[in-house]
Amino acid sequence: MTPDLQIVRGDATPEEIAALVAVLVARQSSHAEPEASPEPRRQRWRNPARGMRKPVVPGKSAWRMSALP
Repeated sequence: MTPDLQIVRGDATPEEIAALVAVLVARQSSHAEPEASPEPRRQRWRNPARGMRKPVVPGKSAWRMSALP
């Protein structure tokens, strides 16, 4: 059995090796995550709900202003 990781130069401590392995595993999992998603990302600018008006919230004297142009 051959090791997957080999230190060629220097004298690394077990803590340094563990930190290196943690970074490599995190990087590999972050690259694999987008491919695991079967659904494509939706683009928000294409959403027809964006063109809709926000709800009107009545305020002070709103009934008077509703008749004005």
